[in-house]
Amino acid sequence: MRILSRYIAILGLTITAAIILTACKSVTSNDTVDYKSTGAVRGPNLSYPPDLITAQADRRYIVQDGTATMSEYNAAMKKSVQMRNNVMTGIPGMRIERDGERRWLVVEKPATELYPQVKDFWQENGFLLIVDSPSTGIMETDWAENRAKLPQDFIRSALGSVLGSVYDTGERDKYKTRLEAPKSDETEIYITQKGTLEKCVTDTAGDQCLYTIWTSRPNDPNLEAVFLARLMERLGMTQEQAKAMVAVPLVAKTAKAKFVQGANNQGYIELNSSFDRAWRDVGLALDRSNFTVEDRNRSNGVYYVRYINAKDVDDKKGFFSNLFSSKDDSKLQAKKYQVIVKSTGENSANVYVQDADGKPENTPAGIQLLTLLTDQLAK
Repeated sequence: MRILSRYIAILGLTITAAIILTACKSVTSNDTVDYKSTGAVRGPNLSYPPDLITAQADRRYIVQDGTATMSEYNAAMKKSVQMRNNVMTGIPGMRIERDGERRWLVVEKPATELYPQVKDFWQENGFLLIVDSPSTGIMETDWAENRAKLPQDFIRSALGSVLGSVYDTGERDKYKTRLEAPKSDETEIYITQKGTLEKCVTDTAGDQCLYTIWTSRPNDPNLEAVFLARLMERLGMTQEQAKAMVAVPLVAKTAKAKFVQGANNQGYIELNSSFDRAWRDVGLALDRSNFTVEDRNRSNGVYYVRYINAKDVDDKKGFFSNLFSSKDDSKLQAKKYQVIVKSTGENSANVYVQDADGKPENTPAGIQLLTLLTDQLAK
């Protein structure tokens, strides 16, 4: 009885302390996107499945073995300060391009200068990067929870500061960013969002939740627009300017994708667009699917990718449950493919899927991948 009384007393003190600590905090928020406040509360321990690229550390920021002089140190610090000053003064020549439901940012600066700033941007917004590849211009965040979706009543706001893990939205988001350099002095920045939703699997009567699984959630262009606007602010544009540019209504996409079954069972996709537009659209389609882009060669029109088929994973747990699991699941081993974009005219292009050796992928798996890409390209 004495132990129970002590427990109740401690719990009461904890609640009181939480209320005092949050007395000066607003219990309402106008911000509908907030991953930064998650802090240590990041939901399940999201292990890195084998289909993800190992993060490539930027060697410029790693101290090498050996000695360093004070002059070298001062020069490095001066360069770092200069980079930060460039961020604060802003980058001229930014604009939003759009096609259908897609938006992307165009900046009149080389990709090599922008990549470190975009990387800092995601980290400042509360994300961990599990793909950090300056050589390919690709970065990808870990799964994170948008805590702004939690109802901010007074009690929840108070307790959430101390017991944040008690509350959960049941949703996770991750973001892919890809930098393309169609010109030496111009960079296109694409941000794509993927979401998951935790669902309860009930018994036959539907009364009891047996376990939960993570399932795919439709892509949210509004979240992509939010982070495009925030990135523009990070690069020097005012909040009002960034929001106004992103808020311009999207127009219907005219070009459509068509799946064609050719000779010898070789399938391909027909696009009514130039090579530049086809290359861009295929890249976005890959980002929004279960593809991991390992490398790309724009001059040859080749994306080197890996792909995980969700149907090959244990359905009982669900595909995303396997991603969140700490166990190593050999079923998650991804296969390598080459996605080829080939110009067939001024306003026409075809898309092919080849195996890792560059041979036509005429198997049912290849047809499935083309069908998946067709669905994304038609949006």
